[in-house]
Amino acid sequence: MTAAQTHSNLDTSEKAGAAVNSDVESAALSSPADYDDLPDPDAGKSPEERARLDKALVWKMDCWLIPWLSLLYLLSFLDRTNIGNARVANMEKDLHMTPRDYSNALTIFFISYAGFEPLTNIAIKKWSPRVFFTGIILAWGIIMTLMGVVHNNAGLLACRWFLGIAEAGLFPGVNYYLSCWYKRQELGFRAALFFSAAALAGSFGGLLAAAITQMDGAGGYEGWRWIFIIEGLITVFVGIFCWWMVFDFPDTARFLNADEKLRAQRRLKHDGQARAKVGGIDRRHVMAALKDWKTWGYAVIYMGCLCPLYCFSLFLPTILLGMGYQGTKAQLLSVPPYAVAATMTVIVGWVADKTKWRGYCNMAVSLTGCIGFAMLLATSNVHVQYAGTFLGAVGIYPTVSNTLTWASNNVEGSLKRGVMVGVVVGWGNMNGVVSSNIYIAKEKPRYYTGHAIVLAYMFLFLFGGTVFMHFMLKRENKLRKAGARDHWLQGKSEDEIEEMGDVRPNFYYTT
Repeated sequence: MTAAQTHSNLDTSEKAGAAVNSDVESAALSSPADYDDLPDPDAGKSPEERARLDKALVWKMDCWLIPWLSLLYLLSFLDRTNIGNARVANMEKDLHMTPRDYSNALTIFFISYAGFEPLTNIAIKKWSPRVFFTGIILAWGIIMTLMGVVHNNAGLLACRWFLGIAEAGLFPGVNYYLSCWYKRQELGFRAALFFSAAALAGSFGGLLAAAITQMDGAGGYEGWRWIFIIEGLITVFVGIFCWWMVFDFPDTARFLNADEKLRAQRRLKHDGQARAKVGGIDRRHVMAALKDWKTWGYAVIYMGCLCPLYCFSLFLPTILLGMGYQGTKAQLLSVPPYAVAATMTVIVGWVADKTKWRGYCNMAVSLTGCIGFAMLLATSNVHVQYAGTFLGAVGIYPTVSNTLTWASNNVEGSLKRGVMVGVVVGWGNMNGVVSSNIYIAKEKPRYYTGHAIVLAYMFLFLFGGTVFMHFMLKRENKLRKAGARDHWLQGKSEDEIEEMGDVRPNFYYTT
């Protein structure tokens, strides 16, 4: 078979896999010959019956996977950001900390967190999702509990360092894990549902902290200690059940019957994804991800998401204190902005899946966030500032899941995708070090430096990076459709063309 023939034969299936044309996809689903190595459990069924069974399968996976993974991420985000609520509850005074000590406690978490993230998607492949997720959840739950019994700043710093290592694998791990279950055009909405747990963690965290701090003095412990202890024990309890709730991949899932397992594997193969399995990632996949310009383009966009995200989640209670709100009222007023952000995260995820306009969604949402932080910078009116926190939250949270889904959509092959997501997430989280140090106590109540840097990150990296990536991918698609990249296939065998992955000229990018 010539390279040109191979190019032609692969074109229809790849377009379907990229969700370029849903009609082509439906037709391809009814063609058992494409999957000779996987028996077709629906042989003889009409396209309508196949579509109905496919919809039922996706719903079954949704019901099992998404609520549990969202709960895990809610606990993860709650445990890394509840230090902001503990600060409001007088943690600094009891541990004899300075404002610089608080920033150091935030910074040290992000150094270990970001440093270990690129390695985690290699670990999850080697040890299996079940072992990996159970292990890290139990670890960070124990560490969080121990944070409630520290007696000085050094103990707090040690706990924050190890908490960063333990939590590093969850977010990139789950994004990789979901990509092993869902087709690319289904991933955005599920990732948005999963990530909305981060916004709910902020909302729920404020309510929970307000209630827990009423335990001040119970057992001889201050209220802020109980925040760490109770939330840590909840995480340990959930982690114990993780072993029975997490299945490695569709072919090992006990909640699917034999036909559904085959159906799940066939739909992923149709989407251009290699069958996921436990085992190491070899050097080729690491180098392919590191050499891909898209990896670094998405890393720039993601740093524009993560610095504002952590500033908002770690310092919202502090910002509210600066506006003049105190204690429990400050905790409670942090709830509504997060609730709105969670709602918008899900809406944007759904819209982006339906339209495939991931770039346009990022642009619109990030500009909304820029307006919110401009409001925080421009006025001392607490009502206008509080309104700005809503726009800021709306401009940050939806872009996190949308950006990672966008990156996952544009990388073919689960192994390369796993490395790429780890690098993008690790680079983005490194900017948590910036977030930890820009809200300067002496600038209270306006925090000019913090708000200005967040605004710059959102406009330059998030909005500007999105514009760059959108038009570069659009240009590449145009060249590929015009045949300007077909010469890349010359002299290559069918297997070599398959190995090209998203570099293959008939792979069209989501823009």
